Amino acid sequence: MLPSIKSILIATDLSHNASEAFKHAVVLSRSEQANIHLLHVIPEVDAGVRTYVAAVMGEGNLDKFEAAHEVNARDKIRQAIDEFTRQELADHPEDLERIVSIEVEHGRPGLRIIETADRLNVDLIVMATHGKGAVEHTLLGSVTEKVLRMSKRPVYVIPLPD
Repeated sequence: MLPSIKSILIATDLSHNASEAFKHAVVLSRSEQANIHLLHVIPEVDAGVRTYVAAVMGEGNLDKFEAAHEVNARDKIRQAIDEFTRQELADHPEDLERIVSIEVEHGRPGLRIIETADRLNVDLIVMATHGKGAVEHTLLGSVTEKVLRMSKRPVYVIPLPD
């Protein structure tokens, strides 16, 4: 039996590359009549930077600052994604109905994408590649590669447009 795609997770970092992935996912969702879940992951701050900022701000102030602003930041990102989808689908408003959730998470992007895909039980993850240089790629790896290695679900990777 051939697999069916009824639910798609689009991982977005709000970049131009991610908008290309969104377009491909919408076309796929049309042909499969699939629901779309959008996910943005706010990456964790490097431990060294976090320690430095906490020292500059004073004991406990960074945690208070983060707690006070996290909800607002998530709402703004969610609004930006919603606005983006409405602009992209202005000529096809019927596709907006396919978008069933917009989530903003905080943590390690690759891991959070996998966790969200599992929690939502999606059939496919769609994401874009990024144009990092060879040195950055070797030292840091890429979120896409991490998802490809860890995922037990199919991952549809959209390369950088020419």
